[in-house]
Amino acid sequence: MTTTKLTVLVDNRAADGLVAEHGYALWLESGERVILFDTGESKGLLPNSEALGFDLARVTDLVVSHGHYDHTGGIAPVLERAVGARVYIHQAALQPRYVLRQGKNIEPVRMPELSMQSLDRLPEERICWLTRPISMTEDIGITGPIPRKTTFEDPGAPYFFDQSGSRPDLIDDDIAMWLRCDTGLVICVGCAHAGIVNTAEAIMEITGERRIHTIIGGLHLLHAGQERLEKTVAALNDLQIERLVACHCTGDAAVDYLERQLSCQVLRGHAGLSLVV
Repeated sequence: MTTTKLTVLVDNRAADGLVAEHGYALWLESGERVILFDTGESKGLLPNSEALGFDLARVTDLVVSHGHYDHTGGIAPVLERAVGARVYIHQAALQPRYVLRQGKNIEPVRMPELSMQSLDRLPEERICWLTRPISMTEDIGITGPIPRKTTFEDPGAPYFFDQSGSRPDLIDDDIAMWLRCDTGLVICVGCAHAGIVNTAEAIMEITGERRIHTIIGGLHLLHAGQERLEKTVAALNDLQIERLVACHCTGDAAVDYLERQLSCQVLRGHAGLSLVV
């Protein structure tokens, strides 16, 4: 199997000299493929990629985990530089979206207009609309829509398609990536709006591989109650994962709980963190 290097480019936390923002982007290099998984909100991608020595023009594939602004804000500058990159995205990622935050009014969270315009200008042959699981290489794949099977997982907040809050949005465009390595699967998520347990179970079913070496990304447990945290931990412990890298929307209190209760290694992700698998 080809060695893959993963580097968090954008996250809520950042190493010294890098920009932190409410967003997420992950850089993956595997052989000749350079895959960018999400693009952050807007401020961090360009300065962080430059500081880390990553040339966005080298990106061969852009994978969009879902259509929220904090994962899609950097699409335009990426596609301006990576002139041949192929984009993998679910069509629902282009819809208007809103969230009702605790103690606040309903707010828009959709993909920025500039990003949508950039996608609209792409030739059709450079866009893969994700309707089912696909393989990018022999060892790298994308889930497509993830079945929602657990009873304790939800999108992580009250999301809606309309500003009046009458049409709930379950974020059906939420997708994840997987990599095969010698010690099992590496699962890459943006926000895991489908639920991290649903996501892991779906990828194990797709691949036939039951070993999970690493899960990396946002888990959207920021507002999770005690029951969800307990059941998530129990399920992940049953899966016997080896390492969890909690990023972006996981929430500090949730990460504290995961560190105490999970039997695997738990790392706090940040821009600049690199792993080799």
